[in-house]
Order: sequence, then C-alpha cells, then structure tokens
Amino acid sequence: MVALVCCAAALAGCSGSAGPEETAASGAPTPSSGGRQVAAPAAADDLQSDYQRVIKEVLPSVVQIQASRDLGSGVVFDDKGHIVTNAHVVGNEKRFRVTTAGSEETLTATLVSAYPEQDLAVVKLDKVPDGLKAAAFGDSDKVAVGQIVLAMGSPLGLSSSVTQGIVSATGRTVSEGQSGGGTGATIADMVQTSAAINPGNSGGALVNLDGQVIGIPTLAATDPQLGGSAAPGIGFAIPSSMVRTIAGQIVRYGKVVDSGRAALGITGRTVIDTSYQPAGVAVVEVKSGGAADRAGIRPGDIILKVGGTGITDITSLSEALAGDRPGQRTKVTYSRDGAERTVDLTLGEQ
Repeated sequence: MVALVCCAAALAGCSGSAGPEETAASGAPTPSSGGRQVAAPAAADDLQSDYQRVIKEVLPSVVQIQASRDLGSGVVFDDKGHIVTNAHVVGNEKRFRVTTAGSEETLTATLVSAYPEQDLAVVKLDKVPDGLKAAAFGDSDKVAVGQIVLAMGSPLGLSSSVTQGIVSATGRTVSEGQSGGGTGATIADMVQTSAAINPGNSGGALVNLDGQVIGIPTLAATDPQLGGSAAPGIGFAIPSSMVRTIAGQIVRYGKVVDSGRAALGITGRTVIDTSYQPAGVAVVEVKSGGAADRAGIRPGDIILKVGGTGITDITSLSEALAGDRPGQRTKVTYSRDGAERTVDLTLGEQ
C-alpha cells in the first residue's frame, strides 16, 4: 500500500544557495570535443525557451500562503483577489498572509470557504494589488500520460520554486488520510506526476507547456522503507476541471452547492473481525430520504460491496464511490443478522 503525505510545510527558517558550477581543472579541450564548441541541438533550445516562457506567464499567478503554523501555496483564480488552495493548507484558520511572486510585500487574506471533502479552499485578498494576474486553467480531461509539466509553488518555504517532470498517470483515486495533516478526503481522477512535490507545494500549480494550470499539487507518496520520507517522483494533483467547479461555486455562492460527489447517505464505521482485520462498514446512521434509506438499508447493517468493489473499511467505501456520480444506479451488498442481501439503488449527492 502506498502511503501519502500532504504537502503543506511547517514554518521554519530555511535558505538555500546554488553551488558554483563544476569546471574542468584545466582549460584544455577534452579529447571527445576535439577542441570545438558544440552547439546545443535546436530542439533543446526550443524546449528551454518553452520552459522560460511558461514560467514567465504563470509564476506571477502562484502565491505563498502562510497560516499561523503552516505554509503552502495558492493560485490566483480571478482578478478580484480570489485564490484557490488546498483545504489542508488553511486548516481551521480564517486569516492568512500572502506573498506574490517577485514581491516582498505581504498581503492579508480572509477565508471564503473550504471544502475538505475535495481538499480545496478559496481565500480572498483584503486588498487587490495592481497587476494581479489570474492563472489560465486548462481542461484536465485532455491531460495525457507523457506530457511535460512544471510544478510551481513554495516547497519548504522556498517561494517561486519550479520543478519539471511528466504526467505519469491519470485517473488515480487517492485517499489522503489525516495523520499527515490531510483532511481525510478521497479524491478521484487525480493526476500523477514525476515533478518533485515537497511540503509547501500544496495548493500550487501543475502547469502544461501551453501555460495552463492542469492541476493543484496536493500529495506526495511516502516510502516506509525510507523512514516515511517522500518517495521520489510520485506526486498527485487535483485535476483542474474539478478545481474550476469547486472554486467557481465558492466564489459565486460562498460555499459548494453542487459537489458532484456520489453518496449513500449513511454515517458508518469500520468493522473489525475476530482476527483484527477490517471486514466492512457498519451503518451507524441513515440519512432520511437518502439513497440508503430509500433502498431499505438500516442502522446495524454492514456494507460489504458497492458495485463490483469489495468494502473493507471507510476508506475503501469512499474510494468505491469516488468515481461515481449522483443519480447513477449501482448495487450494494450488505449483511443483516448474518444474511447477505443485495439492493439496486440510485446514488445521492454528498
């Protein structure tokens, strides 16, 4: 099982400097060069120019967000001062300090709303500075494996940092967990990337070479064999299409009014069997008029399967529902008084 860590950083003083470039001990040409200067291939020059163009276009729209104890990143959502970030970056706080790229001026911002179920939040600058530039959000449904991407943010407090990689996979369903500072959210359709994502990158921008934000970096995988440190080259970003949907509703209504996330309409807890293994989700409470209620599921029933996916605990139930939509039909298998039953129901909305 892959462990995950949310990429908000604890506040600490840090600084860094690049070391001098290595040079040969003598100025003599190496035998392989034959004493001739070898020009870089045009393709390499073109790619470097693409990187620099994209960074120049997008980095001014990526900010550093500082709460009382943690810091993360954010992306300017519109020219009215709304900034989208991760819910785990804002935590339970309402007021923040914000620093824009290339500026030493510290701005203040107020929480508009957070939606922990998708690990997204929007804060609004109290005063909009001149020249604030909103990022362009692309269509994450068109993201393809192998695409070159740049991750922009403030890893370890190093503001306006950029790393490079590719899209490693799409359509990942990932559960954050709460022990690493996350919200416990289960998020579908995440973009996996090899671009380095470190604490402080949370809420920043994953950008394609068209200068479009295609995701919000949120999680990095951790390797227990490395002492729980980040596993190199395995990071995850919330897709931009979901970011636009959730942030757009928060900006317009002050909250999320249409999550697009399927739900059974129950409160449950993980069942542990006699061998101390998770063995399903016990229904503690059923929402009146919800999907489970309409299907006849009652408190005390144990959910064993949703669709074709076996359910062992709360996380697996969330993951089974993450790819579904409200109004979709599915089968739910549950146990009551030792007997298994299966019902066909219409999913509600979270």
